Amino acid sequence: MGIRKYKPTSAGRRHGNVLDYVEITKSKPEKSLLRPLKKTGGRNNHGRITARHRGGGHKRMYRVIDFKRNKDGVPATVHSIEYDPNRSCFIALLHYADGAKAYILAPIGLQVGQTIVSGQGAEPTAGNAMKLEDIPVGLQIHNIELMPGKGGQLCRSAGCSAQLQAREGKYAVVLLPSGELRRVHVTCRATIGRLGNTDHQNVKLGKAGRKRHLGRRPHVRGTAMNPVDHPMGGGEGRTAGGRHPCSPTAVLAKGGRTRRRNHPTDAFIIRRRKKRK
Repeated sequence: MGIRKYKPTSAGRRHGNVLDYVEITKSKPEKSLLRPLKKTGGRNNHGRITARHRGGGHKRMYRVIDFKRNKDGVPATVHSIEYDPNRSCFIALLHYADGAKAYILAPIGLQVGQTIVSGQGAEPTAGNAMKLEDIPVGLQIHNIELMPGKGGQLCRSAGCSAQLQAREGKYAVVLLPSGELRRVHVTCRATIGRLGNTDHQNVKLGKAGRKRHLGRRPHVRGTAMNPVDHPMGGGEGRTAGGRHPCSPTAVLAKGGRTRRRNHPTDAFIIRRRKKRK
């Protein structure tokens, strides 16, 4: 995977770049695994904006991803590596021996024609999925479940991976990319390897239009607004806002605690990603 730079034929091309997509082996997705994807524009069922700066963008179809990886003992062949507009990492199309097809997140090193399998007894190689109790300590993993059978929830973006550090009784200790140390039940599943498309973070859009293609609308600073529109608005001339940075609904943006009180998963955190002051 690499970055492709164009000649500066325009102001937008001058500083922008794109991925070369050398790993992609198929351009059209599997129709049986496509679903329509409705746009919300950041509005809820009452029509009110609940997520700011969203709207527009290119039309997409959703690719159904198998996050559970619970088809144990059935070998699957990697048919193709494809692009997914709904996520930063690439996806792989699997053809199972029983005729079923499924998409999974594609880790580094996964090749077309490779055979992968999930469940107990699988080899600890990239793409294979198994329970944490069967994974050797020290390996890189992704698509980690938090509840057995619910499907992977952690480490699903491009270039992401966690490390299995230890096992203590019924729980495994996992080091997450954020630096957080967390206990996860050993019956939860994870997939071996680190996710591909590691150069995703190095892409520079180059112009505002490419951000609009992704469905992101302009972000206006609160200090540039009027007091009726934002708590940091108003004032004569340029101001610093007069208070700590916050959202239009006065939710603190830097350092304010937003987790619910008595969160059910707090007891499983050994070391937080941020040190408490």
